[in-house]
Amino acid sequence: MRRIAHIIHPVAVDNSSDLNVAQPITFQTMRTAREVAAGHVDVMRFYTKYADETPSTPEGFRETPDLDRSVMDVAACSGRRKLALIKDILDRLYEAAEAEYLIYTNVDIALMPHFYTAVSQFIDGGYDAFIINRRTIPKTYTQPQDIPLMLAQAGEPHKGHDCFVFRREVYPEYHLGLACVGTGWVGKILALNLIYHARRFREFKDLHLTFHIGNDATWRQSEFRDYLLHNERELKKVIEHYGVLQEPCDNPIVRRLAEEFGQNPVTRKFGRARRRVMEKARRVVRSSGS
Repeated sequence: MRRIAHIIHPVAVDNSSDLNVAQPITFQTMRTAREVAAGHVDVMRFYTKYADETPSTPEGFRETPDLDRSVMDVAACSGRRKLALIKDILDRLYEAAEAEYLIYTNVDIALMPHFYTAVSQFIDGGYDAFIINRRTIPKTYTQPQDIPLMLAQAGEPHKGHDCFVFRREVYPEYHLGLACVGTGWVGKILALNLIYHARRFREFKDLHLTFHIGNDATWRQSEFRDYLLHNERELKKVIEHYGVLQEPCDNPIVRRLAEEFGQNPVTRKFGRARRRVMEKARRVVRSSGS
């Protein structure tokens, strides 16, 4: 039987945080997906947290050693956001599990019941590293008892990267830098590592296997800009490490990064502003039903 190990990073939040709603739903959907896969896939579930925090922890999950540093220890960012480094999370998964394949998802990403069985079938199909993009559902339902109604929502595809599956044996070759979770660019950093160490990689863009409630993207707020800029600097290091700008491999994610980061800063800034305007226009069109 194939063994898969999956880690999440629950955090302590107050009632005003979206994670207060999302985390219990993530925990329950992971339990259900494991039950559905029983007898076909051996799924080990792990979590890691900070010692001085007391988040709601998922029942039946295995605890890994507490995290002992955050982005505040490696970067000068305004505010006091204790964001974990993605390398520290994945290091704990690698050390705790002997499974052939590892999975990392953001803690606000919920699973469909057939998630693990589908992952195993993709591996059977020859994919040894892949990303599964989520679907975004409305904030209509917010309680774990509403999960059946959440699963009934078709949602909309989302281009962000927040679910990663890869071979354990190649993880020591990954170059993740000091990027942190909880802000932008970390998904691109993980994606580059999956792509450059895979025999056969794929980004699944329109599957109904994971979902996220709403799309507030609070990490984009101006007061959190320092964290985003930190991850951008770390992404540039990863781009340099893999020679993306010199010889980009034939992958659309890599080509887009090569195009964007190969531009001069002024051109990049203009290009981002134009993309934001275009995306806002598309959202207006969708909401109007045109």
